[in-house]
Amino acid sequence: MEYLLPSSKIITEEINLNKFGITGYSLFIRREDLIHPFVSGNKFRKLKYNLIEAKEQKYNTLLTFGGAFSNHIAAVAAAGKELNLKTIGIIRGEELISKISENATLSFARKCGMHLQFVTREVYRLKDTSKYKNHLKEQFDDFYLIREGGTNALAVKGCEEILPKGNSFDYICVPVGTGGTMAGLVKASNESQKVLGFSALKGSFQTSEIQKYTSKTNFEITDSYCFGGYGKIDMDLVRFINEFKEKTNIPLDPVYTGKMLYGIMDLLKKGHFKENSRIFAIHTGGLQGVDGMNQKLKKKNLPIIK
Repeated sequence: MEYLLPSSKIITEEINLNKFGITGYSLFIRREDLIHPFVSGNKFRKLKYNLIEAKEQKYNTLLTFGGAFSNHIAAVAAAGKELNLKTIGIIRGEELISKISENATLSFARKCGMHLQFVTREVYRLKDTSKYKNHLKEQFDDFYLIREGGTNALAVKGCEEILPKGNSFDYICVPVGTGGTMAGLVKASNESQKVLGFSALKGSFQTSEIQKYTSKTNFEITDSYCFGGYGKIDMDLVRFINEFKEKTNIPLDPVYTGKMLYGIMDLLKKGHFKENSRIFAIHTGGLQGVDGMNQKLKKKNLPIIK
């Protein structure tokens, strides 16, 4: 896509583990968050070939789904603005209608021109049914549909490109939401490599989603570092994110990459990884969600993410 920053802007940084009291391993972070200021990380990777497809099929409207602080909603809105495409976001939670101005993600999406339609959680659960999709087509005419989170075969194809060709990493670590990004990484990996997913949600239900796109089995998902579920954090995680930024100058988001790096550091200290192994971790972006999380923390008079 013509609005993409050059691939040379995407860097891989080695982390000085000595600063964290860890020796005997090498940790590298792929700075996917630097791809684009608003369509960053895995959101760009997932959207890339879908946007090309939408343009080739001459669609002028994108429709997708998401929650109040969805990185995906923000990314689709920004991409639509840059490509001169109309965007529609079906948002989970009718109560948010009167709170757009208080929500950084929804405010940003609306400024990008996205039409926001708020629905009840009961209606939202119907998003993948043919009946509801037909209802939306009657309401909005023709549009290019992008699933919640963006995962489909074209998204997985884009995520395969995250992993550098000819790499020599032993472990590939990635935050997991719907599983699409991890599916692309598993497909692109060598079977001698282990792909380790850190789920932002309870459970490892994403395994079945990954298996739709690859027959490889060299992967594992853990929810041990989800901090209670999607969008949930505690002061231990906030302290870690702030400490990590102070020591590395790399900002982390609290929903995905922050939890993954917390988990990686904990597993390193516990000796989970093979000695002298090379670990490749993907920063999937999502930094736009920090403002929304800080709003929640401020209301509770708690320390914020710096």
